[in-house]
Amino acid sequence: MLVYVSAWIKKHHPAAFAAALLNSQPMGFYAPAEIVRCARDHGVCVLAPDVSFSDWDSTLERDAKGSLCLRLGLRQIDGLREQDARTIMEERGYGYRGFADFARRTALPKRALVTLAEADAFRGFGLDRREGLWAVRRIPDDAPLPLFAHEGNRGGAAPEQGAEHIAPLPLMPLSEHVLADYQTVRLSLKGYPTQFLRAGYNTEGIASCKRVSELRDGAAVRCAGIVLVRQRPGEGNAVFITLSDETGVCNVVVWARTFEHFRKEVMGSRLLLVEGRVQKSPENVVHLMAENLIDRSADLRQLSGEAVPRHGPAHRHPRNVRVLPPSRDFH
Repeated sequence: MLVYVSAWIKKHHPAAFAAALLNSQPMGFYAPAEIVRCARDHGVCVLAPDVSFSDWDSTLERDAKGSLCLRLGLRQIDGLREQDARTIMEERGYGYRGFADFARRTALPKRALVTLAEADAFRGFGLDRREGLWAVRRIPDDAPLPLFAHEGNRGGAAPEQGAEHIAPLPLMPLSEHVLADYQTVRLSLKGYPTQFLRAGYNTEGIASCKRVSELRDGAAVRCAGIVLVRQRPGEGNAVFITLSDETGVCNVVVWARTFEHFRKEVMGSRLLLVEGRVQKSPENVVHLMAENLIDRSADLRQLSGEAVPRHGPAHRHPRNVRVLPPSRDFH
């Protein structure tokens, strides 16, 4: 009954179903990125977290055409306290007039404003990620000099600054936006990390997840994708891995003997290259039977324009330590 009811709600109310799953995190088999992706694949319009519109939880709202959309909640932003999100909701009223009005009325600490800007949550004010960070950094520190503190200024900050004419900030490449989205919101509505690696993978003869499902039974193939889930049921003699790219997912089976040889790659990769053969059942259930596995996680650093060395470790900026959220592993 539980499965039937869940399937019915997902079929007839996909936006509400996705919102409920997101608001119940952490839970379940798939991460928020895959829940959102599935909703979009089923025709749901998904809107990014935004201080002008989002509550703490994900909500439903109508677009200009009256269609029901899923608005991601501020809970999706890593590092944002629920108390700060509640303040945003309570002070919003009939809306914020702009960033300066928002900063003054909420009196959020500087760290919270930086977190929101890094998450690209000021789009409702017409500010993209870089412009939002610039606006936040122009605000005085949380502990101003006594000369500027007065009773009517909550927290002592003075968000309104004099007019300043600066050169337009350079546009942030889409790949960097997607990377920053994953680092701050754990998903991106702007793109998928592997799409920016596809040209190079095509040159190497690395197939997409969708292409694997189109090949005949027994065909040899190489496929790379983000590791979503790893499973090793009980004392089973196989490890099951779910890979994902911009085209879909691929289910990989690693037999115990192969796993023991490639344990490091199986357990440590965020982006994994699998070489093996396609196995198709009469019901068209497709698996990639792994024969060789290669850790290609370093490829993800290309999203930020960082060169990937051929030999030796690469020095990484602390901000880019976590390229993607970790996979969900079940043993």
